[in-house]
Amino acid sequence: MNAILVTGGAGFIGSNFVPYFLNEYPDFHLVNLDALTYAGNLDNLKEAQNHERYTFIQGDICDRSLIENIFEEFDIKAVIHFAAESHVDNSIVNPDAFMQTNIIGTFNLIDVAKKHWMAGPGIYKQAYKNSRFHHVSTDEVYGTLGQEGLFMETTPYAPNSPYSASKASSDFIVRSYHHTYGMNVVTTNCSNNYGPKQHDEKLIPTIIRKALGGENIPIYGDGSNIRDWLYVLDHCKGIALAFKKGRSGETYNIGGRNERNNLYIANKVCELLDEKHPKAQGSYKDQITFVKDRAGHDFRYAIDASKIEDELGWMADENFESGIDKTIDWYVTRYVDKRIKA
Repeated sequence: MNAILVTGGAGFIGSNFVPYFLNEYPDFHLVNLDALTYAGNLDNLKEAQNHERYTFIQGDICDRSLIENIFEEFDIKAVIHFAAESHVDNSIVNPDAFMQTNIIGTFNLIDVAKKHWMAGPGIYKQAYKNSRFHHVSTDEVYGTLGQEGLFMETTPYAPNSPYSASKASSDFIVRSYHHTYGMNVVTTNCSNNYGPKQHDEKLIPTIIRKALGGENIPIYGDGSNIRDWLYVLDHCKGIALAFKKGRSGETYNIGGRNERNNLYIANKVCELLDEKHPKAQGSYKDQITFVKDRAGHDFRYAIDASKIEDELGWMADENFESGIDKTIDWYVTRYVDKRIKA
């Protein structure tokens, strides 16, 4: 059975991907490497922890000797690389961690993979002729959009934060290993994900948590910044599809075609909470508060997902309204129901 290394599998997207992949692809043993920083949570992987085709290893992708040992011990045949520092606000305060993990960590992974799989430039060892390195990235590498237009795979890179700059650098590292060494790589760049298991610091969990806690719900600026929202399981399905069927050396943008501004998101979440878990008095909307805008806050992101739709047949199953309904149910259980039972 082929062993696949998934990095960052205890994070938000990774912890949704791991159980999905185990269920859908029975020909792989999945090795999950995660440093378990504040953003990693093994509680989100309870459905996988005793699976016969699953192994968890706690460790840092910046530890090259550890990566080498994992490749040797499990004879890794493929990599799906999620692990990254990803919160823009944190990158503004502490950019060093982003440069280390997102750049050096990615280099370690792909360089060890090259040496394990390849005999020389363009020459794969027979046992690894189908080995692939899949790099998971973000639409933020493209910078910001005005009122119109969409990010395409051909859009020039223009990162505006230390986070997006570090991810752009990692994208270029992966690209270079394809063009220089002939490695079988594929990259996916996604729009804003939402759904179960996301860290509390992100926008939608923050809105839900603050609302249920009776606190002010902070919205940057006037709430007009726009994102293209992608339900996390739809993203996982797109990653798996690109990993299995994507053309080597290609990039695929994965987006939900669900552009919403931050104020709409806050209002929609509050409306659903008013229905699902009403306050004793008033609406959760009364808690929305505008705060000073974030430094270098990109105005709008939106992805053209035509390439992965047309070439690979991917299509998002959820629109924003159906996905946010499922998301709120998960967080109400987490923030309210469990607390009441405790």
